[in-house]
Amino acid sequence: MGELTIGIDIGGTSVRASVVDDHGVMLDTLRAATPPTAQALEHCLDRLVGELTSRWAAKAVGLAIAGFLTPDRQMIRFAPHLPWREARVAEEMTRRIGIPVFAEHDANSAAVAEYRFGAAARGHNSLVLAIGTGIGAGLLIDGEIYRGSFGVAPELGHLTIVPDGRVCSCGKRGCWERYCSGTALVDTVVELLADGNWGRSQLAADVAADPGSLTGRRVAGAAADGDAVALAAFAQFAASLGAGLAMIADIFDPDLIVLAGGVGAASGLFLDEAREHYARLVTGAGHRQLARIRGTQLGESAGVVGAAEVARQGLHARLAAAADPDDLVRQQTRPAPQPVSERVPDAAAGTVNP
Repeated sequence: MGELTIGIDIGGTSVRASVVDDHGVMLDTLRAATPPTAQALEHCLDRLVGELTSRWAAKAVGLAIAGFLTPDRQMIRFAPHLPWREARVAEEMTRRIGIPVFAEHDANSAAVAEYRFGAAARGHNSLVLAIGTGIGAGLLIDGEIYRGSFGVAPELGHLTIVPDGRVCSCGKRGCWERYCSGTALVDTVVELLADGNWGRSQLAADVAADPGSLTGRRVAGAAADGDAVALAAFAQFAASLGAGLAMIADIFDPDLIVLAGGVGAASGLFLDEAREHYARLVTGAGHRQLARIRGTQLGESAGVVGAAEVARQGLHARLAAAADPDDLVRQQTRPAPQPVSERVPDAAAGTVNP
């Protein structure tokens, strides 16, 4: 089983916490709804960790957070879908929980997981794109996370790909994630339905009957069933993805690109076509090596597994830097771990998760 840490992926609607071993295997998982206030969220994290550490001797905790962190990851500057602002969350949670807590950007956490255990394991300079509601990105150069001078790189989802295009929540227009995300798929379907007659499309009929039923997941399911509107939407998605990847290759020249996230996991619907657009649009096409582009191996578990690995690496760095073994970290005093079933209780509802 080896060394155990806890990874927590904190999303805008849900929190997922898992005990993970040093091979990236998730042993025990709890879920809860994301509370609306900082105090309630920290209490939720405390409760989840407490329940997990009552069963497992985890040595540290990693938090995967969608937001801007300082380069040393000691402060969360801003998290658009979470209540923290200028908050020293890792420090506060270390004090509350009693074992070391480390914070990392969620896309960086996913990149660490894919590099350590998944699809980016053989990459030299690797880019992991988490494509879901928007686009998150984690860049690994020689296996090390690149954060930029102020800790916010790389915000690739907000590269302008269509000047004066769709309005983005960031305040700009034409951002890449407005054409290449789950939300973008929905918008593209709406535009296609407004512009043409898709009488034989089941997706068109479903949307006409219940406009609120349209989601990125629904579009992906319809595309898998061969629906004409959904396939047309994914064709536009693939073109936008390929164009964005070509821009990224011109800037970073990675040897490997991994598509992760909820939409990335459906890469079979668009990956081949996106590769064609990328190969055609990259500068020097036909006269340079192209990055390998592949789908995720870890799926939606990458954030949790990566957060746990961030905690493990952070703990080892502290151990290596410590002058006095007595000053390393506060150790857990809870009893030794007991095996649990693969079916675990849900922290929020008391139900059982498969």
